[in-house]
Amino acid sequence: MTARDERGNVMGQGTETGQHAHPTADVYIRVFFVLGILTLLEVGVFYVPAFHPVLVPVLLVLSAAKFTLVVMFYMHLKADSRFFTFLFGAPLMLAVAVMMALMFIFYGTLTLRGAAGAG
Repeated sequence: MTARDERGNVMGQGTETGQHAHPTADVYIRVFFVLGILTLLEVGVFYVPAFHPVLVPVLLVLSAAKFTLVVMFYMHLKADSRFFTFLFGAPLMLAVAVMMALMFIFYGTLTLRGAAGAG
């Protein structure tokens, strides 16, 4: 009799090669629907006038969430080595930092120009 873990996999099998159990089709379908909902939110945010002052930050957050889901599940990064997580995560964090800095610079410049021109 072989020992099995909580998922029903044979314990000790696959650990020597570093293989991990992949998510089931049900998980992929759920991720698909979550990605669809996030896409609908992105389109909806664009057409709602109340979101226009914060349109770019909201769209960036939604797109980062979609990027994370796609990389984790469809590219199997969730089950891979942490080195690959670093290879995808570090450039993403760098890009987010640069975009945030540029938004603060340009938003601050636009605000100061608007305040100077109002007087």
